[in-house]
Amino acid sequence: MKESQIGFIGGGNMASSLIGGLIADGVDPARIRVAEPDPQKRAALSARYGVRCSDDNNALAVACDTLVLSVKPQVMQEVAAALAGSVQTHRPLVVSIAAGVREADLRQWLGGSVAVVRTMPNTPALVQAGATGMFAGHYVDEEGRSRAETIMRATGIALWVENEADLDAVTALSGSGPAYFFLVMEAMEEAGKAMGLSLENARLLTLQTALGAARMAMESDVEPAELRRRVTSPGGTTERALGVFEDRDLRGAFSQAMAAARDRAAELSRQLGGEGQ
Repeated sequence: MKESQIGFIGGGNMASSLIGGLIADGVDPARIRVAEPDPQKRAALSARYGVRCSDDNNALAVACDTLVLSVKPQVMQEVAAALAGSVQTHRPLVVSIAAGVREADLRQWLGGSVAVVRTMPNTPALVQAGATGMFAGHYVDEEGRSRAETIMRATGIALWVENEADLDAVTALSGSGPAYFFLVMEAMEEAGKAMGLSLENARLLTLQTALGAARMAMESDVEPAELRRRVTSPGGTTERALGVFEDRDLRGAFSQAMAAARDRAAELSRQLGGEGQ
Protein backbone atom coordinates (compact mmCIF):
# COMPACT_ATOMS: atom_id res chain seq x y z
CA MET A 1 0.00 0.00 0.00
CA LYS A 2 2.87 2.39 0.70
CA GLU A 3 3.49 3.62 -2.83
CA SER A 4 0.27 2.57 -4.54
CA GLN A 5 -2.12 5.01 -6.16
CA ILE A 6 -5.74 4.66 -5.01
CA GLY A 7 -8.56 5.73 -7.28
CA PHE A 8 -12.24 6.14 -6.48
CA ILE A 9 -14.84 5.91 -9.21
CA GLY A 10 -17.64 7.91 -7.64
CA GLY A 11 -17.26 10.57 -4.97
CA GLY A 12 -20.35 10.09 -2.82
CA ASN A 13 -20.66 9.83 0.95
CA MET A 14 -19.08 6.40 1.35
CA ALA A 15 -16.13 7.29 -0.88
CA SER A 16 -15.68 10.52 1.06
CA SER A 17 -15.66 8.60 4.34
CA LEU A 18 -13.05 6.15 3.06
CA ILE A 19 -10.89 8.98 1.76
CA GLY A 20 -11.11 10.79 5.09
CA GLY A 21 -10.25 7.61 6.97
CA LEU A 22 -7.26 6.85 4.75
CA ILE A 23 -5.87 10.36 5.17
CA ALA A 24 -6.43 10.15 8.94
CA ASP A 25 -4.43 6.88 8.85
CA GLY A 26 -1.51 8.72 7.25
CA VAL A 27 -2.07 8.15 3.51
CA ASP A 28 -0.73 11.08 1.47
CA PRO A 29 -3.63 12.82 -0.32
CA ALA A 30 -1.41 12.99 -3.41
CA ARG A 31 -1.83 9.20 -3.70
CA ILE A 32 -5.62 9.45 -3.90
CA ARG A 33 -7.62 10.33 -7.01
CA VAL A 34 -11.35 10.59 -7.58
CA ALA A 35 -13.39 10.41 -10.78
CA GLU A 36 -16.76 12.06 -10.22
CA PRO A 37 -19.14 13.56 -12.82
CA ASP A 38 -20.61 16.19 -10.47
CA PRO A 39 -18.37 19.30 -10.50
CA GLN A 40 -19.64 20.43 -7.10
CA LYS A 41 -18.68 17.12 -5.51
CA ARG A 42 -15.27 17.28 -7.19
CA ALA A 43 -14.68 20.78 -5.82
CA ALA A 44 -15.83 19.77 -2.34
CA LEU A 45 -13.56 16.71 -2.22
CA SER A 46 -10.56 18.68 -3.47
CA ALA A 47 -11.15 21.44 -0.95
CA ARG A 48 -11.75 19.12 1.98
CA TYR A 49 -9.07 16.50 1.41
CA GLY A 50 -6.62 17.92 -1.12
CA VAL A 51 -7.11 14.97 -3.49
CA ARG A 52 -6.99 15.14 -7.28
CA CYS A 53 -10.37 14.96 -8.97
CA SER A 54 -11.55 14.67 -12.56
CA ASP A 55 -14.51 13.41 -14.55
CA ASP A 56 -12.51 10.82 -16.53
CA ASN A 57 -13.00 7.27 -15.22
CA ASN A 58 -10.61 5.67 -17.68
CA ALA A 59 -7.79 8.11 -17.07
CA LEU A 60 -8.07 7.33 -13.38
CA ALA A 61 -8.18 3.57 -14.00
CA VAL A 62 -4.85 3.54 -15.82
CA ALA A 63 -3.20 5.81 -13.24
CA CYS A 64 -4.12 3.79 -10.13
CA ASP A 65 -3.04 0.42 -8.73
CA THR A 66 -6.20 0.08 -6.67
CA LEU A 67 -9.58 1.06 -8.03
CA VAL A 68 -12.51 1.50 -5.64
CA LEU A 69 -15.85 1.33 -7.42
CA SER A 70 -18.26 3.40 -5.33
CA VAL A 71 -21.17 3.89 -7.70
CA LYS A 72 -24.78 2.81 -7.27
CA PRO A 73 -25.44 -0.89 -7.94
CA GLN A 74 -27.97 -0.05 -10.64
CA VAL A 75 -25.32 1.65 -12.81
CA MET A 76 -22.40 -0.63 -12.00
CA GLN A 77 -22.69 -2.73 -15.16
CA GLU A 78 -22.61 0.35 -17.39
CA VAL A 79 -19.69 1.90 -15.49
CA ALA A 80 -17.70 -1.36 -15.39
CA ALA A 81 -18.22 -2.12 -19.08
CA ALA A 82 -16.92 1.34 -19.98
CA LEU A 83 -13.83 0.69 -17.82
CA ALA A 84 -13.10 -2.78 -19.18
CA GLY A 85 -10.47 -1.73 -21.72
CA SER A 86 -8.48 0.33 -19.23
CA VAL A 87 -8.75 -2.32 -16.52
CA GLN A 88 -7.61 -5.07 -18.86
CA THR A 89 -4.62 -2.98 -19.92
CA HIS A 90 -3.50 -1.74 -16.50
CA ARG A 91 -4.75 -4.64 -14.30
CA PRO A 92 -5.51 -2.76 -11.04
CA LEU A 93 -6.97 -4.38 -7.97
CA VAL A 94 -10.70 -3.62 -8.06
CA VAL A 95 -12.60 -3.09 -4.81
CA SER A 96 -16.37 -2.83 -5.05
CA ILE A 97 -18.51 -1.28 -2.33
CA ALA A 98 -21.71 -1.65 -4.36
CA ALA A 99 -24.30 -3.67 -2.46
CA GLY A 100 -25.54 -6.80 -4.20
CA VAL A 101 -23.19 -6.84 -7.19
CA ARG A 102 -21.64 -10.31 -7.36
CA GLU A 103 -17.92 -10.72 -7.85
CA ALA A 104 -18.34 -12.94 -10.92
CA ASP A 105 -20.70 -10.46 -12.59
CA LEU A 106 -18.39 -7.52 -11.95
CA ARG A 107 -15.38 -9.48 -13.17
CA GLN A 108 -17.24 -10.37 -16.37
CA TRP A 109 -18.31 -6.75 -16.98
CA LEU A 110 -14.67 -5.68 -16.56
CA GLY A 111 -13.53 -8.12 -19.25
CA GLY A 112 -12.68 -11.19 -17.18
CA SER A 113 -9.64 -12.43 -15.20
CA VAL A 114 -9.61 -9.35 -12.95
CA ALA A 115 -8.66 -9.23 -9.27
CA VAL A 116 -11.93 -8.20 -7.61
CA VAL A 117 -12.70 -7.77 -3.92
CA ARG A 118 -16.38 -7.40 -3.14
CA THR A 119 -17.24 -5.62 0.10
CA MET A 120 -20.36 -4.90 2.13
CA PRO A 121 -19.84 -1.81 4.30
CA ASN A 122 -22.54 -0.18 6.40
CA THR A 123 -23.62 3.41 7.01
CA PRO A 124 -21.78 3.94 10.34
CA ALA A 125 -18.68 4.07 8.14
CA LEU A 126 -19.81 7.66 7.59
CA VAL A 127 -18.77 8.38 11.20
CA GLN A 128 -15.70 6.11 11.14
CA ALA A 129 -17.52 3.37 13.04
CA GLY A 130 -18.32 1.01 10.20
CA ALA A 131 -18.37 -2.77 9.88
CA THR A 132 -17.46 -4.29 6.51
CA GLY A 133 -17.66 -7.83 5.20
CA MET A 134 -15.16 -8.69 2.44
CA PHE A 135 -14.84 -11.45 -0.16
CA ALA A 136 -11.78 -11.94 -2.39
CA GLY A 137 -12.23 -13.32 -5.88
CA HIS A 138 -10.05 -16.01 -7.45
CA TYR A 139 -7.49 -13.58 -8.92
CA VAL A 140 -6.80 -11.67 -5.69
CA ASP A 141 -3.44 -12.47 -4.08
CA GLU A 142 -2.34 -11.85 -0.48
CA GLU A 143 -0.93 -8.43 -1.32
CA GLY A 144 -4.24 -7.50 -2.91
CA ARG A 145 -6.17 -8.68 0.14
CA SER A 146 -3.92 -6.55 2.32
CA ARG A 147 -4.48 -3.46 0.17
CA ALA A 148 -8.25 -3.91 0.15
CA GLU A 149 -8.36 -4.51 3.89
CA THR A 150 -6.32 -1.38 4.59
CA ILE A 151 -8.80 0.71 2.62
CA MET A 152 -11.92 -0.69 4.25
CA ARG A 153 -10.44 -0.58 7.77
CA ALA A 154 -10.08 3.18 7.35
CA THR A 155 -13.70 3.51 8.49
CA GLY A 156 -13.98 0.73 11.08
CA ILE A 157 -13.57 -3.03 11.22
CA ALA A 158 -13.23 -5.23 8.14
CA LEU A 159 -13.75 -9.01 8.21
CA TRP A 160 -13.19 -11.60 5.47
CA VAL A 161 -15.70 -14.29 4.52
CA GLU A 162 -14.62 -17.37 2.60
CA ASN A 163 -17.87 -17.87 0.69
CA GLU A 164 -19.45 -15.03 -1.26
CA ALA A 165 -22.93 -16.17 -0.23
CA ASP A 166 -21.96 -15.26 3.34
CA LEU A 167 -22.08 -11.60 2.29
CA ASP A 168 -25.86 -11.98 2.15
CA ALA A 169 -25.76 -12.81 5.87
CA VAL A 170 -23.39 -9.88 6.44
CA THR A 171 -25.90 -7.66 4.65
CA ALA A 172 -28.69 -8.91 6.90
CA LEU A 173 -26.63 -8.45 10.08
CA SER A 174 -24.39 -5.39 9.76
CA GLY A 175 -25.54 -3.92 6.46
CA SER A 176 -29.18 -3.57 7.53
CA GLY A 177 -28.35 -3.80 11.24
CA PRO A 178 -28.10 -0.07 12.00
CA ALA A 179 -31.79 0.28 11.10
CA TYR A 180 -32.68 -2.42 13.65
CA PHE A 181 -30.97 -0.45 16.40
CA PHE A 182 -32.52 2.80 15.21
CA LEU A 183 -35.94 1.12 15.48
CA VAL A 184 -35.17 0.00 19.04
CA MET A 185 -34.02 3.53 19.89
CA GLU A 186 -37.18 4.96 18.35
CA ALA A 187 -39.35 2.58 20.36
CA MET A 188 -37.53 3.30 23.63
CA GLU A 189 -37.75 7.03 23.04
CA GLU A 190 -41.49 6.82 22.36
CA ALA A 191 -42.05 4.64 25.45
CA GLY A 192 -40.10 7.05 27.66
CA LYS A 193 -42.12 9.97 26.36
CA ALA A 194 -45.37 8.05 26.95
CA MET A 195 -44.29 7.51 30.59
CA GLY A 196 -43.94 11.26 31.12
CA LEU A 197 -40.37 12.12 30.16
CA SER A 198 -39.74 15.08 27.92
CA LEU A 199 -38.87 14.22 24.34
CA GLU A 200 -35.38 15.67 24.81
CA ASN A 201 -34.68 13.66 27.96
CA ALA A 202 -36.12 10.45 26.50
CA ARG A 203 -33.96 10.84 23.41
CA LEU A 204 -30.72 11.65 25.23
CA LEU A 205 -31.19 8.84 27.74
CA THR A 206 -31.93 6.39 24.92
CA LEU A 207 -28.90 7.38 22.84
CA GLN A 208 -26.48 7.40 25.78
CA THR A 209 -27.78 4.04 26.96
CA ALA A 210 -27.27 2.56 23.50
CA LEU A 211 -23.77 4.01 23.29
CA GLY A 212 -22.88 2.78 26.78
CA ALA A 213 -24.18 -0.73 26.13
CA ALA A 214 -22.24 -0.95 22.86
CA ARG A 215 -19.04 0.25 24.52
CA MET A 216 -19.41 -2.20 27.37
CA ALA A 217 -19.93 -5.07 24.93
CA MET A 218 -16.97 -4.00 22.75
CA GLU A 219 -14.59 -3.56 25.68
CA SER A 220 -15.70 -6.54 27.78
CA ASP A 221 -14.03 -9.93 27.79
CA VAL A 222 -17.37 -11.73 28.17
CA GLU A 223 -20.20 -12.30 25.71
CA PRO A 224 -23.34 -10.11 25.61
CA ALA A 225 -25.42 -12.87 27.19
CA GLU A 226 -23.26 -12.70 30.32
CA LEU A 227 -23.43 -8.90 30.41
CA ARG A 228 -27.23 -9.20 30.23
CA ARG A 229 -27.25 -11.65 33.12
CA ARG A 230 -25.06 -9.34 35.21
CA VAL A 231 -27.51 -6.45 34.96
CA THR A 232 -30.60 -8.62 35.51
CA SER A 233 -31.29 -8.86 39.24
CA PRO A 234 -33.72 -11.62 40.27
CA GLY A 235 -37.14 -10.12 40.82
CA GLY A 236 -36.01 -6.71 39.61
CA THR A 237 -37.15 -4.26 36.94
CA THR A 238 -34.85 -5.54 34.22
CA GLU A 239 -35.99 -9.12 34.70
CA ARG A 240 -39.62 -8.00 34.39
CA ALA A 241 -38.92 -6.11 31.16
CA LEU A 242 -36.90 -8.94 29.63
CA GLY A 243 -39.69 -11.36 30.49
CA VAL A 244 -42.03 -9.34 28.28
CA PHE A 245 -39.54 -9.47 25.41
CA GLU A 246 -39.16 -13.23 25.80
CA ASP A 247 -42.92 -13.73 25.96
CA ARG A 248 -43.25 -11.75 22.70
CA ASP A 249 -40.52 -13.93 21.12
CA LEU A 250 -38.14 -11.08 20.35
CA ARG A 251 -35.40 -13.56 19.41
CA GLY A 252 -37.69 -15.26 16.94
CA ALA A 253 -38.66 -11.92 15.41
CA PHE A 254 -34.99 -11.02 14.89
CA SER A 255 -34.28 -14.42 13.37
CA GLN A 256 -37.16 -14.11 10.93
CA ALA A 257 -36.33 -10.49 10.07
CA MET A 258 -32.69 -11.19 9.37
CA ALA A 259 -33.51 -14.27 7.30
CA ALA A 260 -35.86 -12.10 5.23
CA ALA A 261 -33.10 -9.52 4.74
CA ARG A 262 -30.59 -12.22 3.74
CA ASP A 263 -33.00 -13.74 1.22
CA ARG A 264 -33.76 -10.34 -0.26
CA ALA A 265 -30.04 -9.61 -0.59
CA ALA A 266 -29.57 -12.83 -2.56
CA GLU A 267 -32.59 -12.01 -4.73
CA LEU A 268 -31.27 -8.52 -5.53
CA SER A 269 -27.86 -9.94 -6.45
CA ARG A 270 -29.49 -12.29 -8.95
CA GLN A 271 -31.52 -9.45 -10.42
CA LEU A 272 -28.52 -7.12 -10.77
CA GLY A 273 -26.43 -9.80 -12.46
CA GLY A 274 -29.19 -11.41 -14.46
CA GLU A 275 -31.20 -14.37 -13.23
CA GLY A 276 -29.54 -16.77 -15.66
CA GLN A 277 -25.97 -16.08 -14.54
